[in-house]
Amino acid sequence: MAGEPQDDCLFCKIVAGHIPATVVRETETTVAFRDINPQAPTHVLVIPKVHYPDAAALAAAEPGIVADLLREAAEVAVEDKLHSYRVVFNTGSGAGQTVFHAHAHVLGGRGMQWPPG
Repeated sequence: MAGEPQDDCLFCKIVAGHIPATVVRETETTVAFRDINPQAPTHVLVIPKVHYPDAAALAAAEPGIVADLLREAAEVAVEDKLHSYRVVFNTGSGAGQTVFHAHAHVLGGRGMQWPPG
């Protein structure tokens, strides 16, 4: 069920403390941790503590938590002293989503190209 922890979800296991992660920030509604396969010098994932399969489902059900994710992404950028950064939500496997728990990628510390992918 959406919003409830999923036994087979990697990010739900990180939220529960069953899988270790390099956590850089945590709030009542979010956890931010370093990506294990970084694509930039700063690559942090910001996830909601509640489970929704993607950003669209999260936005429809919990728009306030989407705002929390973006606020935490900005805080990650401040803490990593990034003057420019990118926040990416991949929604669906065709967009590159591989973990089906809504999350934002905070990428920075190098030049970014456009279009991104």
